[in-house]
Amino acid sequence: MSSANPDRMTRQELRAGLSLASIFALRMLGLFLILPVFAVAAGRLPGGDNLTLVGVALGIYGLTQAALQLPFGMASDRYGRKRVIVIGLLIFAAGSFIAAAAPDIWWTIIGRALQGAGAISAAVTALAADLTREQHRTKVMALIGSSIGLMFALSLVAAPALNAVIGLHGIFILTGLLALAAILLVTKVVPDPPPAEHHDHEPVGFMDVLMNPQLLRLNFGILALHFIQMAMFVVVPGAIVATGGIPVAGHWKVYLPVVLASFVLMLPPIFYAERRARMKPVFVGAVFVLLLAQGGFLYGSGRFNALVANLVVFFVVFNILEASLPSLVSRIAPPQAKGTALGIYNTTQSFGLFLGGAVGGVLAQHYGASGVFGVGIALALLWLAIAVTMQAPPVVALREFIIQPHVDLDKLPEQLAGLPGVREAVVEPEKRIAYLKVNLERWDERRVRQLLGGEA
Repeated sequence: MSSANPDRMTRQELRAGLSLASIFALRMLGLFLILPVFAVAAGRLPGGDNLTLVGVALGIYGLTQAALQLPFGMASDRYGRKRVIVIGLLIFAAGSFIAAAAPDIWWTIIGRALQGAGAISAAVTALAADLTREQHRTKVMALIGSSIGLMFALSLVAAPALNAVIGLHGIFILTGLLALAAILLVTKVVPDPPPAEHHDHEPVGFMDVLMNPQLLRLNFGILALHFIQMAMFVVVPGAIVATGGIPVAGHWKVYLPVVLASFVLMLPPIFYAERRARMKPVFVGAVFVLLLAQGGFLYGSGRFNALVANLVVFFVVFNILEASLPSLVSRIAPPQAKGTALGIYNTTQSFGLFLGGAVGGVLAQHYGASGVFGVGIALALLWLAIAVTMQAPPVVALREFIIQPHVDLDKLPEQLAGLPGVREAVVEPEKRIAYLKVNLERWDERRVRQLLGGEA
């Protein structure tokens, strides 16, 4: 009568998580491969000796991402997740091929802008939310987030070697081919989302989503997290050189083991939060440890071992928060506006990246590393105060029940929605099945069965 065991991920959920993580990985690998070599390799292009234009070429990707995340997310609510993802990947691939063929730095800037215009992050995370139950969503988001971190670490190792063999143009071609490979995953491997008739809801206004107090807390969190991350990496590479004597070309020897260790260490807190319904304590605890890590950088960045230890701690909590935040957004957002909510979230994330880099540079120039980490401490402290006041997400699960033949279907959806603990109720008259989203802490299964004719 009721659905399968909610404590285990289904094969479709595993397939969805792995395939969507692979899509992110292919796209992000193509993006990250450019970063370690672009500033040097672009010098061979006409106009590439202008560092301002080189900076524009690097940064314009984030600008077009920030501008288009929300429209892509809203479009995915209206026209379908997969269609929007495929269009975004095609735009990204086109930008990659234009940059590969660029005769000068200006055409490279155009190509990079087009790469950023393929802003699919909101649509992909919304599709992940569509394909997974709430009690497993953070695991899938963690899988996607981990794939991004792994690709970043891999790019630090692979980019110099690839640049030596195929050059900057070849790397851009490779990024386009990886995006096309991701399209094959979308169309052939990623499961189809639930049919539209299972989501029969009234429209939700954009301002209702934008100004939702709980979503505002989460959007501030992702802005703060990525501000801190980008500002940190204005000064961390120099600290590694100064304290460890490791040249920039060898920094992957630090980052790769740090990132891999953080993947392993982040899993127990995430599994604990999901299985024990302790999402808020784990989330708030991660923000608190982020605050401690910023303090550790402030007072320990002059010693190499302390710097590496703080990097491990930072990446552990970064990965936990990076997985938890979109999961919480997808739980709180109205089902019919999930793409919109995640579009706002991803726009805020991109803005945090921009602000962190820009403000971090100013702080580093005028106040040094202590100024960067001091602002990081202040921002983490403010986020902690905001996170403590958030509402704990309810323990929600999806259930489906067979409706007995003698039950009248006309008023059944309203009757089910009126029961305690039932958040949403959809009835399929043809199949005589009721789909319920229930708060496991409050619902009464016996009353549901009585209403459906299953018990006296």
